[in-house]
Amino acid sequence: MLMVSQTVSRTAKVPSGDASLDGDLTLPAGAPGVILFAHGSGSSRLSPRNRAVAAGLHRAGFGTLLLDLLTEDEEREDAATARHRFDIALLTRRLTDAVDWLERRPDTAALSVGLFGASTGAGAALAAAAERPNRVSAVVSRGGRPDLAGDVLPLVTAPVLLVVGGGDAAVLDLNREAAEELSAPHRIHVVPGATHLFPEPGALAQVTEAAAGWFRDHVPGRLP
Repeated sequence: MLMVSQTVSRTAKVPSGDASLDGDLTLPAGAPGVILFAHGSGSSRLSPRNRAVAAGLHRAGFGTLLLDLLTEDEEREDAATARHRFDIALLTRRLTDAVDWLERRPDTAALSVGLFGASTGAGAALAAAAERPNRVSAVVSRGGRPDLAGDVLPLVTAPVLLVVGGGDAAVLDLNREAAEELSAPHRIHVVPGATHLFPEPGALAQVTEAAAGWFRDHVPGRLP
């Protein structure tokens, strides 16, 4: 088993079917787990909001994999047509391939995996958790659309935290409806006054604190 002795950051190419997905992998020394990010519609691994959350998770000791779920050609097509951003089956398949890729790597094979989904990526994260119950230990959704996981929601076994802005009324309603379909342990964390992208002062810091606490409680550390 390869042990991480210091924080290591590297770019990555994650294979998924015929695609090769760009990623950024960061592993702090002694990380108990790695958090795989599923960005939302029209976003990418370069999302400043997800990168801010990832930096907070690094300070909490977790590794992260920020991943482009679409190729460059698909991103261009999606920008013009919005064809792929709601293709939850495609996004889920790519997330499960990324989970499997982490399991194959000597530096991450023994690490528990958490999923952090934003917007439409939350639906894919929940579906991926249902497909990889033995690898995914916890899921956090930020301003997400867990309802997009549909009939898969009752099959999720990993504990789920749904973080929603108090000023994001429509998405809060969707999260409450989705939570009723979950059989796994779950909680809705409302950030008072925050809107969909959490731009308000201190709002994203509250998201990061809630996510780090959830992963600390539910990502069990290195696997046997």
